[in-house]
Amino acid sequence: MAGCACGFVRAVLAFLLAPALVTLLVAPARGRGGRGHGDWDAAELLLPPLPPRENAALVARFVTNVCDWGALATISTQEGVRGRPFADVLSLSDGPPGKGSGVPYFYLSPLQQSVGNLQENPYATLTMSLAETNFCRKYGFDPQSPLCAHIILSGTVIKVSETEMDVAKNSLFIRHPEMKTWPSSHNWFFAKLNITNIWVLDYFGGPKIVTPAEYYNATSQRFCCPPGHIAGSWPGSNSSVI
Repeated sequence: MAGCACGFVRAVLAFLLAPALVTLLVAPARGRGGRGHGDWDAAELLLPPLPPRENAALVARFVTNVCDWGALATISTQEGVRGRPFADVLSLSDGPPGKGSGVPYFYLSPLQQSVGNLQENPYATLTMSLAETNFCRKYGFDPQSPLCAHIILSGTVIKVSETEMDVAKNSLFIRHPEMKTWPSSHNWFFAKLNITNIWVLDYFGGPKIVTPAEYYNATSQRFCCPPGHIAGSWPGSNSSVI
């Protein structure tokens, strides 16, 4: 009799708790990677509409700002694949949502394979896509479709200078607060992509070419430069290689 009673209680509890358990399992965490991220996906900060597609430079700035990670391709120094393309996913940020500088900043460690590659050859190419956001899902665009806008930025990855350190730190930590707790024994440092070439794929007909000057000048109320950054310029001449 007691066994039947216990079984009945367990069945009732399971019935009552099932909806809450399902909610926990299927509901996405607030912000990519956890709670408290400075993300466009947060309920109180909805993703703004895509800029006019005829303004490729502004579309590029938009994609850079709304994305907080990308695939960075370097030239491998690893045995067995030396000299071949090597891509890795890296967290990045160009600043707070809606207030990006356009400069992709990274928080890197010498222990990362990509950093080993960059120490030998600093040239790299970065790809970011609106497939990272809810934009393409909302409109039913496949990630490979040009309508699911993505950009390709090429240049060199360099350490930021002392004068740019605070900007890089604030840009990254507001979007990736977990970085603050990463072990110091990994010798993390701030770096950025010094952009030399830009391609924008946001519609049919092939990529649109955007110059760095056009890219950094494509500012609006949503995309403004941080203190000390001059529109149309891109710091890097006084920064050091990885």
